[in-house]
Amino acid sequence: MSKMIIRHYGPRAYPDHPPFDYPAYKSTIKRNPRQDLLSIVETLTESTGPGPVWTEIVGEDADLTTNAGTSGQAIGERIIVTGQVLDENGNGIPNTVLEIWQANAAGRYVHWRETNLNAPLDPNFIGVGQCITDEDGTYRFTTVKPGPYPWGNHPNAWRPAHIHFSLFGNSLGSRLVTQMYFEGDPLLALDPIYNSPPEHSRTRMVAKYDHDVTQEAWATGWRWDIVLRGEESMVEVAE
Repeated sequence: MSKMIIRHYGPRAYPDHPPFDYPAYKSTIKRNPRQDLLSIVETLTESTGPGPVWTEIVGEDADLTTNAGTSGQAIGERIIVTGQVLDENGNGIPNTVLEIWQANAAGRYVHWRETNLNAPLDPNFIGVGQCITDEDGTYRFTTVKPGPYPWGNHPNAWRPAHIHFSLFGNSLGSRLVTQMYFEGDPLLALDPIYNSPPEHSRTRMVAKYDHDVTQEAWATGWRWDIVLRGEESMVEVAE
């Protein structure tokens, strides 16, 4: 009989995360809570599961260049994004479900509320992928590097290239929704969302080029390890 593992997590590390009210990011003016937050008692729902909640995920789901169900391949700079999902003690977390979504190489999402209508759609790119970590907590996606796009927050505002991540560790209480950026992007210094966390936390959201991951004549490689909870955990940032 398998043994149920119950993990208890500490409170959110507020000094490492963005403030709820960040005027430079205009959406927070109306979205941030106006009253004190309520503490929720942790139960089995938060401290266990969900495990591989999407049981029908297959290897092809992790390749965004070919998972659109068409006969063609996505257009753009092909990249490999990989790393480990770790707990606060540095141990790899297996069977973790990751989902990513992103704009295409022209900076346009496949979404009914998309506003960057000057950029073209790619019929061979849906911008969504899933995978499950292996026994060492390693994940791997093949995709195209997303393009920057205008977002209207302030004059001449452009979002840096980024990929959205959603993932769980060994419990629902460890869910992380964040964004991954690319090392060396000149737009990072100008982006209010990236700059909303304190300076010491921002580098946790930046992937680094990895020549060992790069495949000759095929794709450049980027490595980004993700830590759930603990002092070195990734910063939770949602657009």
